Amino acid sequence: MSSHTIEVTPNPKRVLVRWAGEVVADTKQALNLKESSYPVVHYIPRSDVAMDKLQRTAHQTHCPYKGDASYFSIVANGKTAENAVWSYEAPLPGVSAIAGYLAFYGSRVDSIEEQ
Repeated sequence: MSSHTIEVTPNPKRVLVRWAGEVVADTKQALNLKESSYPVVHYIPRSDVAMDKLQRTAHQTHCPYKGDASYFSIVANGKTAENAVWSYEAPLPGVSAIAGYLAFYGSRVDSIEEQ
Protein backbone atom coordinates (compact mmCIF):
# COMPACT_ATOMS: atom_id res chain seq x y z
CA MET A 1 0.00 0.00 0.00
CA SER A 2 1.36 3.39 -1.01
CA SER A 3 1.59 6.24 1.47
CA HIS A 4 1.79 8.73 -1.41
CA THR A 5 -1.10 11.17 -1.04
CA ILE A 6 -2.19 14.17 -3.06
CA GLU A 7 -4.77 16.67 -1.90
CA VAL A 8 -6.06 19.60 -3.98
CA THR A 9 -7.88 22.38 -2.12
CA PRO A 10 -8.92 25.97 -2.91
CA ASN A 11 -6.52 28.61 -1.61
CA PRO A 12 -8.50 31.30 0.26
CA LYS A 13 -5.73 33.88 -0.20
CA ARG A 14 -4.59 36.02 -3.09
CA VAL A 15 -1.48 34.63 -4.81
CA LEU A 16 0.95 36.89 -6.70
CA VAL A 17 3.92 35.76 -8.79
CA ARG A 18 6.59 38.29 -9.81
CA TRP A 19 9.41 38.00 -12.33
CA ALA A 20 11.78 40.69 -13.68
CA GLY A 21 9.86 43.47 -11.93
CA GLU A 22 6.46 42.44 -13.28
CA VAL A 23 3.45 40.65 -11.85
CA VAL A 24 3.04 37.59 -14.08
CA ALA A 25 0.19 36.04 -12.06
CA ASP A 26 -2.40 37.53 -9.73
CA THR A 27 -5.28 35.36 -8.55
CA LYS A 28 -7.82 34.74 -5.83
CA GLN A 29 -8.67 31.39 -7.45
CA ALA A 30 -5.48 29.38 -6.86
CA LEU A 31 -5.59 25.72 -5.96
CA ASN A 32 -3.15 24.32 -3.40
CA LEU A 33 -1.72 20.91 -4.22
CA LYS A 34 -0.20 19.09 -1.24
CA GLU A 35 1.69 15.98 -2.29
CA SER A 36 3.05 13.66 0.39
CA SER A 37 5.81 15.46 2.30
CA TYR A 38 6.55 18.03 -0.42
CA PRO A 39 5.84 21.76 0.07
CA VAL A 40 2.44 23.01 -1.14
CA VAL A 41 2.35 24.08 -4.80
CA HIS A 42 -0.01 26.83 -6.00
CA TYR A 43 -1.81 26.10 -9.27
CA ILE A 44 -3.15 29.25 -10.93
CA PRO A 45 -5.85 29.49 -13.62
CA ARG A 46 -4.54 30.71 -16.97
CA SER A 47 -7.08 33.55 -16.94
CA ASP A 48 -5.10 35.07 -14.04
CA VAL A 49 -1.67 34.69 -15.67
CA ALA A 50 -0.01 37.10 -18.13
CA MET A 51 0.04 34.46 -20.88
CA ASP A 52 1.65 36.96 -23.29
CA LYS A 53 4.81 36.70 -21.16
CA LEU A 54 4.95 32.89 -21.38
CA GLN A 55 6.58 30.89 -24.16
CA ARG A 56 5.87 27.17 -24.44
CA THR A 57 9.05 25.07 -24.52
CA ALA A 58 9.74 21.54 -25.74
CA HIS A 59 10.55 20.40 -22.18
CA GLN A 60 8.24 17.74 -20.74
CA THR A 61 8.22 15.55 -17.66
CA HIS A 62 6.10 12.68 -16.41
CA CYS A 63 4.83 12.16 -12.86
CA PRO A 64 3.34 8.74 -12.07
CA TYR A 65 0.78 10.46 -9.82
CA LYS A 66 -0.19 13.50 -11.89
CA GLY A 67 0.63 12.65 -15.52
CA ASP A 68 2.55 14.50 -18.25
CA ALA A 69 3.62 18.10 -17.65
CA SER A 70 4.35 20.70 -20.30
CA TYR A 71 6.55 23.73 -19.61
CA PHE A 72 6.78 27.44 -20.32
CA SER A 73 9.53 30.03 -19.93
CA ILE A 74 8.71 33.54 -18.70
CA VAL A 75 10.02 36.43 -20.80
CA ALA A 76 9.73 39.93 -19.33
CA ASN A 77 11.85 43.09 -19.44
CA GLY A 78 14.57 41.40 -21.48
CA LYS A 79 14.98 38.54 -18.99
CA THR A 80 14.04 34.89 -19.41
CA ALA A 81 13.21 32.35 -16.70
CA GLU A 82 13.71 29.03 -18.52
CA ASN A 83 11.07 26.35 -17.91
CA ALA A 84 9.88 28.26 -14.83
CA VAL A 85 6.22 27.29 -15.30
CA TRP A 86 4.55 23.92 -15.74
CA SER A 87 1.07 22.65 -16.47
CA TYR A 88 -0.73 19.32 -16.47
CA GLU A 89 -3.07 19.82 -19.38
CA ALA A 90 -4.55 16.32 -19.13
CA PRO A 91 -3.76 15.21 -15.57
CA LEU A 92 -4.59 11.80 -14.15
CA PRO A 93 -8.13 11.43 -12.69
CA GLY A 94 -7.15 11.91 -9.04
CA VAL A 95 -5.89 15.44 -9.73
CA SER A 96 -8.21 16.48 -12.56
CA ALA A 97 -8.93 19.80 -10.79
CA ILE A 98 -5.51 21.16 -11.85
CA ALA A 99 -6.13 20.57 -15.59
CA GLY A 100 -4.76 23.53 -17.53
CA TYR A 101 -3.71 25.43 -14.42
CA LEU A 102 -0.16 26.78 -14.19
CA ALA A 103 2.40 26.33 -11.42
CA PHE A 104 5.61 28.31 -10.93
CA TYR A 105 8.98 27.20 -9.58
CA GLY A 106 9.70 29.48 -6.63
CA SER A 107 13.43 29.21 -7.37
CA ARG A 108 12.96 30.50 -10.95
CA VAL A 109 10.83 33.58 -10.23
CA ASP A 110 11.46 36.61 -8.02
CA SER A 111 8.64 35.76 -5.61
CA ILE A 112 5.43 33.86 -4.99
CA GLU A 113 3.41 35.64 -2.32
CA GLU A 114 0.20 34.90 -0.49
CA GLN A 115 -1.78 37.91 0.75
